[in-house]
Formats: sequence, structure tokens, C-alpha cells
Amino acid sequence: MRIALCPGSFDPVTLGHLDVIRRASRLFDRIIVAVPVNPDKRFSFTLEERLDMLRILCRHEGLNNVEVDSVRGLLAEYARQKGALVTVKGLRAMSDFEYEFQQALTNKKLNPQLETVFLSAEAENMFVSSSMVKQVAGFGGDISHFVPECLLETIARRLCREP
Repeated sequence: MRIALCPGSFDPVTLGHLDVIRRASRLFDRIIVAVPVNPDKRFSFTLEERLDMLRILCRHEGLNNVEVDSVRGLLAEYARQKGALVTVKGLRAMSDFEYEFQQALTNKKLNPQLETVFLSAEAENMFVSSSMVKQVAGFGGDISHFVPECLLETIARRLCREP
């Protein structure tokens, strides 16, 4: 069985995240959407809220070979424990590549069996990021074009301010 990880903060989940998860689910037998625990980072949504949103999304999309889990510690070690040999990452721009390539090399050093596969973003999602969603929402803008419809109300309730 080919197991792959799709790691990310998912704060909040975007259509770009959904696109990468959906495409990865067609390439691998099993996908684990891995949400790292990072106590040093400030999030808009708690870890449990992000895990719940991802589970709702996967059920809504019928992604039956996708599971959602949190990661405490190193992703490379988590991959070893789960039997995953691949990490799937989405890329929007060259700036993403520099950071993700550094992460891939670090993970490879820590777990030589772990490969990283990069999926380029679909054109309509090239500019979508969790940070951009937060900024648009913070100014009272419409985020419905950037987040999955099944999560829109949950995300908007937390992030959107009245215009």
C-alpha cells in the first residue's frame, strides 16, 4: 500500500488545500493529512478545530482513502511510524519552492526513505493562501471563492468582520 502524507497548518483550510489533497488521493492508496502541533505558533483555529474542518471536508468530498491526524514531533519520524514513504506538498510560486525544498531535504536527511512530491497549484488557486483568506476576511471581504463551501460558515464566523 502506497501511503503519503499531506502536511500543513490548514489555518484555515482553503480550496488550494482541497485541490492538493484531492489530487494526492488519486495518486496514492492512502493519504494522511498531517497537521503538526506547534505550540510556538499562533493560530486562528485550534488544533481540534482544524482537524474537525479537515474531517468534515474529506467526508463531504467523498475522499474515503484520506484520514486526518495531528503530528507531535518531527514529520520524518511520524512518516516512519505510519509507513509513509512520500510527502505531498502543493506549490504556488517560486517562494514556496525554496521553503518546501529546504523542508524536503531536511526530512530526507532525517528519514532517507521519505520522498517529497510537489504538485503545482491549479491556475485558479495560484494566489490562494490561508494568510490571504485571513486578510480578506479581516477587512470584511467575501471569502467564498477561496474556501470550501462546506466550511464557509465556520471559517467566516471566526474570521470575518462586518464591512
